[in-house]
Amino acid sequence: MSEVTLTDQNFKSEVLDSKIPVLVDFWAEWCAPCRMVAPVVEKIAKEYAGKLKVGKVNVDDNSGTPQKYGIQGIPTLILFKNGQVANQMVGFQSEDKLKSAINSVLG
Repeated sequence: MSEVTLTDQNFKSEVLDSKIPVLVDFWAEWCAPCRMVAPVVEKIAKEYAGKLKVGKVNVDDNSGTPQKYGIQGIPTLILFKNGQVANQMVGFQSEDKLKSAINSVLG
């Protein structure tokens, strides 16, 4: 698996201090749209390996980080660049839409 499991404890070191952009997937086990977007996120993690870090935050196990970023609905996908939110998408996203957002951040 090329995705990083993110927690409230490691979020700063893995995401905010990352030298490369990070796509963070806020999800939960019981969320059907989260399960639908998971294979898309996994594929992107493999495809962009080395250029983009991909991490997943289980909102049931980690409430601090989702609260900090005002996560209301899941899945929420946030692209971070240099520790800042560069793009945020809520709900199922197609592979094309995600890639377009990522490519605009990667430049």
